[in-house]
Amino acid sequence: MDWLLEPFTDGDLHRALYAGILAAISLAIIGTWIVIRGMTFLGDALAHAVIPGIALALLFSFNPIVGAAIAAAVMIGGINFVHRQTTFSEDTGIGLLFVGMLAVGVILATSAGADPEDLQAILFGDVEAVSGGDIAFLGGAGLLTVAATVLLYRNFLVLTFNEQKAALFGLRPHVTHALLLTLLTLAIIGSFQTIGTLLVFGLLVGPPATAALVVRRVPAMMITAALIGSFSVLAGLIISYHGEVSGSATMAVIPIVLFFLVLTVKSLTQARGRKAEQGLAV
Repeated sequence: MDWLLEPFTDGDLHRALYAGILAAISLAIIGTWIVIRGMTFLGDALAHAVIPGIALALLFSFNPIVGAAIAAAVMIGGINFVHRQTTFSEDTGIGLLFVGMLAVGVILATSAGADPEDLQAILFGDVEAVSGGDIAFLGGAGLLTVAATVLLYRNFLVLTFNEQKAALFGLRPHVTHALLLTLLTLAIIGSFQTIGTLLVFGLLVGPPATAALVVRRVPAMMITAALIGSFSVLAGLIISYHGEVSGSATMAVIPIVLFFLVLTVKSLTQARGRKAEQGLAV
């Protein structure tokens, strides 16, 4: 028991635990919609798109949250512009802006006067630098995410499975989609300090994808994903403390490992079930 509790006698990791769990809950709820709507590429791109804004904020000493929000808005606006002005699908705009904004962000973060440690914190997070302000922001983002999901559950659900029906029912699918992207942006922005922009995708997609393997209903998926994400944060901080490895990377890889473990067990179980049925048929 002491081995499990020892890491959290450190105030920095204590704050990192709170921040990580709050981030995991927000990411699990939004990630569920992202996974079942098939928007994982956009989620990954948006996580990387905030890098230039954060880099500019660090270079010119203004709030990184503001910089990240501006960069995310540019990304979303650029995707819509490419999609509306050409015959290309949204994936084309996402791919172009994904690479372009990531490259600009790295250039800014490695330019003259930039601190290499700032670049590392942007890309991979810094669990020991989590502040009370970060926790407050994540708490607010989490409450907003839960409230929006509860109040607009029907809008999100119908949009997820049939955009035309959402429009037919007067559910304003474009507004709902924009709100979903706003909530996704908030979750990513709030998480970059703890998990890092390159690693946040693990907690955004890993827990919901794993949950989708074991439960069917959307609310159950969200709750299961939040539990998986919270466990990943807790286990990741404990392992990183005792193993002296990156806490952010450990938190991000655990849900991926869990996904493949669950998928393997489910596949083996289904294979045995089919063999049993064939045996009975014979």
